[in-house]
Amino acid sequence: MKKAYEGTCHCENVRFQIKANIDHVRVCNCSICAKRGALIFRVPKSDFHLLTPMENLALYKWGSCTGEDYFCKNCGILPFRKPSALTPEEIRKGITPFDGWAVNVRCLKNIDYTRLPIVKIDGLKITHK
Repeated sequence: MKKAYEGTCHCENVRFQIKANIDHVRVCNCSICAKRGALIFRVPKSDFHLLTPMENLALYKWGSCTGEDYFCKNCGILPFRKPSALTPEEIRKGITPFDGWAVNVRCLKNIDYTRLPIVKIDGLKITHK
């Protein structure tokens, strides 16, 4: 059963809610993820609700410019992002496209993310082909 979580950036200028059964976090080694240190869990669009105006956020695109990284304009924290589109190689391998949100679990209240299993994503391999 999915649990409801509240999330915020550091200054709480950005607030959101999700419903999820968080059983792992994803850690990517691409150049940007390695520097920001987010712990990611993906949720479908229907389980993500932004409680503050999108105008409170700044948008950053890089690499393929298909992913969208959203940051609080005030404190600079990345609470969530839209994942990048699949590469042609990923599509050939039959990987299913994901059309939802990648939430930074570090921004969620009342969760002990240190106890969650880590799934490693080799973003360096994907972005440097």
